[in-house]
Amino acid sequence: MTSINSKNTSMNLHSSDRQFSHQLYEFIFNNISIHQPIIILCIGTDRSTGDSLGPLVGHFLNYKPIHRLHVYGCIDEPVHAKNLSDTIQNIHEKHVNPYIIAIDAALSSPTKIKTVDVELGPLSPGAALKKQDLNPIGDLSIKGYVNVSGFMEFSILQNTRLSTVMKMSKQIAQALYYVDIKLKQHHEQTQVLRI
Repeated sequence: MTSINSKNTSMNLHSSDRQFSHQLYEFIFNNISIHQPIIILCIGTDRSTGDSLGPLVGHFLNYKPIHRLHVYGCIDEPVHAKNLSDTIQNIHEKHVNPYIIAIDAALSSPTKIKTVDVELGPLSPGAALKKQDLNPIGDLSIKGYVNVSGFMEFSILQNTRLSTVMKMSKQIAQALYYVDIKLKQHHEQTQVLRI
């Protein structure tokens, strides 16, 4: 089931929806700035099943022929609480006026498990573990709800089903790949018009 807010600044998608990746792609592409470098910031760690959503998205994207997106964070080189500030500084040193799409795992009520919130504006990294010392990041944010919130969040993330995280991360990566294809097509059309 898909729900979109009245101002079209956010959307919630369920991973069982057959149109998940296409709808996520459309929302992202309709809200990004095609004239800025597009950064995919995949936040999380490979040391926790539930918190590996971001790194897995980066991992799957790195196996696709990406042309216009810049991916930070994957299984081999995760972006997490300890290196997030340095990574953001590195992004701003390498890219002029970047448009950052931040991706992270989240915990919520049972009805939101296996859904994704995509919205304009930043997310708060580490919110699932109640980390308050990390600044919000992102021009557009994607939060994947992998398990229920409540008591002992760290243990909940550790005991999250890998199949849930894998499926959602593949779908998010596919949506971003569609975005990359569209950006590449737009760039090529622009080049042709300049000739």
